[in-house]
Parts: sequence; C-alpha cells; structure tokens
Amino acid sequence: MLGRKKKETAAGRKSVLFIDEMNDLQSQIAEYFLIKFYGDMYEVRSAGPKKDHVDCELVSVMYQNGHDIRRTAVSKDFNARNMIDYDYIIFLQRSTYDSIHDLLTFPGKHILKDFGSRKDFKATDDLELANCYIKLAEDVGAWVKETFSSPENLDKLAV
Repeated sequence: MLGRKKKETAAGRKSVLFIDEMNDLQSQIAEYFLIKFYGDMYEVRSAGPKKDHVDCELVSVMYQNGHDIRRTAVSKDFNARNMIDYDYIIFLQRSTYDSIHDLLTFPGKHILKDFGSRKDFKATDDLELANCYIKLAEDVGAWVKETFSSPENLDKLAV
C-alpha cells in the first residue's frame, strides 16, 4: 500500500495525478497539456510506479511541433513528495491500471483512459515513428482539452 499526505490546493482547483508505467510518455504529455490549457483550474502532477528518462523522441517531436517540454518533463516515481490525496488519479495505460490501482490508497477517483504504449507503435522507419509520437500527442492533447474543460466531466469517467 502506498502512503499519502494531504495537500492544500488553491481555492476551487482540483488536483490531478496522471500515471503511466515509467512516467515517461503519455503522462508527460497529459501533464503538459493540462497545465497549458487549464492550469488555472487544476493542480496537476504525473508519476509512475517506476521512473525512467522521459522519452527523448517524445521531447524532440513535441518541440518540433511547438510544445517545449524540455525543462519541465521529468520522470517521477511514487514518493512522499508527489503522493498526496488527489481528487483524480488518471491512468493512461490499462496495463498499469490493472497492476497497481488496487495498491493505491488515495481517496481520489480513479479514471482509466488507455492510450496504449510505445510498444503499440507500428513504425518501420524514423518518419513513421515520429508520426506515431505526433498522433499520440495530438490524441492526448485533444482528450485533455475536451475532458478537462469542466471538472464535472471527470466524475462521469470515474471507474
């Protein structure tokens, strides 16, 4: 069981934790776009049960498409500093949800939005690989923009 602490959020802001296995891909994209689109409405973090380097291809493709995550994207695992009582814990990979959601002791609502993983990319060359990253970033960004436009949308997605 993972411990927790209570964190105070600014008045009216909901707290959100995005999770993927290594906190190196989908969760980084979602965190970036939620801050970009609705940073005044949400307090957002991302983490994973493990940490690794943020995917270099992702950083490059995001930058080339006008989204600079070079300084802010840092892979984080679950630790006392980033594990608080979140209003919403959002899993962006089904495999991660299946393996750890029962271990989390946070009272927040769990949401699953499976964007797959890097191993799902069907690329045979660098251009196709870049297009896979672009599509993932566009899909995550569009989902964040639509879903988080109103905090009431999140309650409908809770599993």
